[in-house]
Amino acid sequence: MNLDTIFSAAQEAFLSYKNLSNFKKADFLEKIAEILEENRSAIVLMAVRESNLPEGRINGELGRTTGQIKLFASQVRDGSWLEATIDPADPNRTPLPKADIRRMLTPIGPVVVFGASNFPLAFSTAGGDTISALAAGCPVIYKGHPAHPDTSKFVGECISQAVKKSGLPEGVFTHVEGGVKMGQDLVKNPLAKAVAFTGSFGAGKSLFNIANDRKVPIPVYAEMGSVNPIFTFPQRLANELVPMAQSFVSSLTLGSGQFCTNPGLIFVPKDLASRFENAVSEALKSAAESPMLHEGIASSYYTAIENLKSRPELKWVKVPDAKHLINVSPALAEIKASDWIADELFQEEVFGSFALMVVYENESELIEVAKRVHGQLTITLWADTSELKSQEELINLLEEKCGRLLFAGVPTGVEVGYAMQHGGPFPSTTDARSTSVGAHAIKRFARPIAFQDMPSELLPDALKNDNPLGIMRQVNGKFTTEKI
Repeated sequence: MNLDTIFSAAQEAFLSYKNLSNFKKADFLEKIAEILEENRSAIVLMAVRESNLPEGRINGELGRTTGQIKLFASQVRDGSWLEATIDPADPNRTPLPKADIRRMLTPIGPVVVFGASNFPLAFSTAGGDTISALAAGCPVIYKGHPAHPDTSKFVGECISQAVKKSGLPEGVFTHVEGGVKMGQDLVKNPLAKAVAFTGSFGAGKSLFNIANDRKVPIPVYAEMGSVNPIFTFPQRLANELVPMAQSFVSSLTLGSGQFCTNPGLIFVPKDLASRFENAVSEALKSAAESPMLHEGIASSYYTAIENLKSRPELKWVKVPDAKHLINVSPALAEIKASDWIADELFQEEVFGSFALMVVYENESELIEVAKRVHGQLTITLWADTSELKSQEELINLLEEKCGRLLFAGVPTGVEVGYAMQHGGPFPSTTDARSTSVGAHAIKRFARPIAFQDMPSELLPDALKNDNPLGIMRQVNGKFTTEKI
């Protein structure tokens, strides 16, 4: 089947799927989760074999996958995400009568989703991008990732089974495979209305450029990488130095550093740098080699480290152990803040368990760092409340540079919930206004539309006076579930 045929089927399916009732759409999503759980054993075995990830991690990831599907199903059934807003007519208003205007979000059409290598389930075939698009009412054309082709295809078959059991058109979901050209052609197809991607900066930026060069540009929601800086402050670091060093190393080495929220940068005050370095070195001794997703990623990790070794500004606290095809060990280098500021190369992500420890002289230098740091998914502040009270300028600067600002804990571990923001300023993503995790992800695949003086019998259910869906709406500026 060629792409034109696939997109035509998706567009045809869209015309009926977008008008499916909230309840039937939610039932369909829950059917996907149900079928995935029924096939848990087969999916886990397949994903473990293809990804080098342990069974426990894959089992947990499948639970996260079905959990986020159920979250979106609940959100769809609730209907409040539609942002239904009603300004009723006032024919007696002077000097001119007021028209009846009703606004809501509506799905945009067929969406292209690219799978991610580091999450064979939660960010892949039935991952957040696919499910949030389906939840919005958009058919999905999904491009499987070559790092786990069998897992991707099998999960795709589970989704297609849910489509069939729910009585929906086949074009609601299509799984395709292919290389770079296939990906480019998917984005170029005139029936594609949006793109979701998780991966490298080079690939994400390429898709973004293609989408913007189209005759009709489309949005690309690309998550492209982040070094997720941690800023430490003297008072708290002095009081919790060893536990903080251990937490940092645990987060750095989690999953061989193959998390998009991996902390690849930590800023440490000069007076405590030597003690913190020693504590980190001690914690790294128990960090054993672990497998990466595939040989290509392991090779890229070692190549990046070798390139950095040529830089005289770096002092190596730990270099990787002997090179292996798959297994890698963590690495840590130290640099002065003034040298880090002088070269943007030191902000580039090394995908894996590598981090730079940046030693700063004073708070003025830290302000300069904050001005220069690139856009990030997360930034973490390890400071006592008393220290933070004098850091209004720094906090304001950092708010502009990230999607999620943490004041405790580590950046790894992304909660799938209603308030999560997983997306940040460029170059971490191509659209800082969106998130790829959590309930708000659904809004990437919808656009606002207003109906003026539309006959009541033609209005979508969410905008009807009797509110048949029972959803929360904004009427004359006030939120209510009451009928008008």
